[in-house]
Amino acid sequence: MKAILECQRLTKRYGNFFALSDLSFTLERGQIIGLLGPNGSGKTTLIKLINGLLVPSDGQIAVNGCAPGVESKKIVSYLPDRDCLPSQIRVKDALTLYSDFYSDFSMERAAKMLDALEIDRHSRLSALSKGTKEKVQLILVMSRDAQLYVLDEPIGGVDPAARDYILRTILTNYSENATILISTHLISDIENVLDHVLFLKAGHLVLNEAVDEVRTKYGKSVDSLFREVFRC
Repeated sequence: MKAILECQRLTKRYGNFFALSDLSFTLERGQIIGLLGPNGSGKTTLIKLINGLLVPSDGQIAVNGCAPGVESKKIVSYLPDRDCLPSQIRVKDALTLYSDFYSDFSMERAAKMLDALEIDRHSRLSALSKGTKEKVQLILVMSRDAQLYVLDEPIGGVDPAARDYILRTILTNYSENATILISTHLISDIENVLDHVLFLKAGHLVLNEAVDEVRTKYGKSVDSLFREVFRC
């Protein structure tokens, strides 16, 4: 079975500025991977390349063996770091939109998560709080039976009480052969669910390790190592 994501000397350049430089790594299936780094490290650039929203300046990127495009969008479920739906749309219509657009979308799964969070499906997104809107978008993304989930700051805008539920939602709504790539600044909140971590610094890959290896090799948590590497 092909690796779900492969990058070979992946580079994204804007004039003389390198948003990403010479990244090479492979993500296998069945893992939850933390994509970690400070602002400006290149995380969102990498995520946009995975989703075909940007094209590389050099090097190669492959999702399930193919360059990002129409075919990869069928197996990648993407949560951007900002609102991606019209503010006047109702929750129930957003579900219908996803169901019409993605053949792997489960209306039953989405309805179950909405009910658990007591979100009124007749509400317009404009009437919801920022945190509730982010929950709705996460529900839409996790209601697909995708092979790769790419989540850009999925818990950044929600209150701490909701984070555990959201993490449980992520953990219980993907198959064992799927991979989840999570970009976040809230490392301590998600460390316990991670299998692997990638550290990006100024567009360079500075760490690519299994979480267990981090703890064995460095004798510290991922959060502690991150603070040391980036002097947080």
